[in-house]
Amino acid sequence: MISERIKNMTPSATMEQAAKIAELKKQGIQVIGFNVGEPDYNTPINIIQKAEEAYRLGLTRYTPAAGMIELREEICRKFKKDYGLDYTPKDVIVSSGAKQSLTNAFMAIVDPGDEVIVPTPCWVSYVEMVKLAEGIPVLVALEEKNGFRLDVERIRKSVTAKTKAIIINSPNNPTGAVYSKEDLRKLGQLAVENDFYIISDEIYEKLIYDGAENICVAALSPEIKEKTITINGVSKAYAMTG
Repeated sequence: MISERIKNMTPSATMEQAAKIAELKKQGIQVIGFNVGEPDYNTPINIIQKAEEAYRLGLTRYTPAAGMIELREEICRKFKKDYGLDYTPKDVIVSSGAKQSLTNAFMAIVDPGDEVIVPTPCWVSYVEMVKLAEGIPVLVALEEKNGFRLDVERIRKSVTAKTKAIIINSPNNPTGAVYSKEDLRKLGQLAVENDFYIISDEIYEKLIYDGAENICVAALSPEIKEKTITINGVSKAYAMTG
């Protein structure tokens, strides 16, 4: 018997489209897919070479549950260099990808009946992850006429005593919106005032154009940092989605 928790979930629309596109391509039909967030370039050769070297050295066995200490130290250095943030390896958990990290975060903080605010349009898996954690997704629509700007006042109206977190994604999939420092600071202050978490999915950090600037939410203030769970990875920036 399948659990009710799983029965309440719906398949990924993104992956359903991917399967349809793959089938059309097998039939010789040319298709440009807008379904998955995947770069059109290959993984840099130096990364491939390092991976091959690791295999030859036998680095294929179990690691600590939170990830290799050397990797976590390097992640700390990355955030210090890019955003001036001070982390220790104890603050960092490495997973098999951002999707797992997001799921881990929801499972770690959401109790049954907790509410998680989800600005929309959004990546389809956010809602299903919240449901898997037995939370309640609260959808807040952002408006196209405003460039899908993060509308903090509209979000404020959705905050209740049951609000445990908000999940945001900037640069955004699917809209491409890049949230401003001003709006993110307002959201951070709202989270601090109402004691809920910001799960900040920054996986598209490096895919920005036209002079846009990526803002790391945790770097806005020490108080906001304490309420922020940052999700990042290598899949988008370095074409390592597989």
